[in-house]
Amino acid sequence: MGMTLAELRRYDREDMYGAVQAFPAQLQDGRQRALAQVGAVTALQANSFDGVVVAGMGGSAIGGDLLRALTCDKARVPIVVSRSYTLPAWVTADTLVVASSYSGNTEETLAAFDSAAARGAALVCITTGGALLDRAKAQGVPTIGLLAGLQPRAALSYSAAALLTACEALGVLRMAQEDWVEAVTVLESQRSALEDPAYVENRAVQLAMKLQPLFPVIYSSEQLEVANLRWRNQLHENAKTFAVGNLLPEMNHNEIMGWARAGAELGQLGVIMLRDLEDHPRTQRRMDVTAALLKGRAGHWESVQSLGRSRLARLLSLMYTSDWVSLYLAIAHCTDPSPVGLISTLKQRIAEA
Repeated sequence: MGMTLAELRRYDREDMYGAVQAFPAQLQDGRQRALAQVGAVTALQANSFDGVVVAGMGGSAIGGDLLRALTCDKARVPIVVSRSYTLPAWVTADTLVVASSYSGNTEETLAAFDSAAARGAALVCITTGGALLDRAKAQGVPTIGLLAGLQPRAALSYSAAALLTACEALGVLRMAQEDWVEAVTVLESQRSALEDPAYVENRAVQLAMKLQPLFPVIYSSEQLEVANLRWRNQLHENAKTFAVGNLLPEMNHNEIMGWARAGAELGQLGVIMLRDLEDHPRTQRRMDVTAALLKGRAGHWESVQSLGRSRLARLLSLMYTSDWVSLYLAIAHCTDPSPVGLISTLKQRIAEA
């Protein structure tokens, strides 16, 4: 059921394997880079924020979802992720807006930056350069620079570390340094277990092979929404496969009825249920009952458990698993995981309009 490294290299022409393999080291490096630059945001420490908005798209927005997950039961002000050209109406001079764009040229994020600046919001930028950096410099907005030369989705370690470190400095997030250390340790352990595609016990390869003829469906608790989204995005961009997802308990109040007819199409679905020790006990019960009711109707149904003690480590462990599974699924589809041709074409067509 395994695959050879030579087979992987045949299709992985831009070395997404190397990018996935480097994630633990890049998270550590991203944290150190952010710590070295975070002094730039300390001028905003005196502000009392009435809310936090992370404006970004794609891989540059995932860090905002991670921030929300880490603070979901602790934040004293709203923390939202804005994936649009516009900001919420409640954003004012008392709001912290973080504009996150790896390239610095994401048009939606640039529009959000302009809107935040016009309203006098407290601004922080996270980018490698581009128009966003130009605007930040022109307006004296503190910026945390990222390592350039990566695919935006492969730069999550840097963009997330920059955002979380900035929010720690501003009092939005409280997290122990030990959590960062544990996260890197857990990710390194995962890398050791998943980096050899020929290893017969490689669970990421096994799961990729099971998903190869199927359409993935990702279920999780609401608290794991960021991991759920990362799984879908990585399957979309790396494996070039259609994937959908939903959250429990909400899924039990509507989508479950889509399984009622037990048609042949359900056999084309491969369900991945993400699970975590902090899932509400009633949600855990719902997951067990939902699986018992539905798994026989799916082409495949499997649970993936988070690893680690801290919430940061556990969330990243689930997200890192998706990196490996989507990489190996791309190879199983005889597909190069790196190019995103339709996205590039779409951007070109929009620019021509």
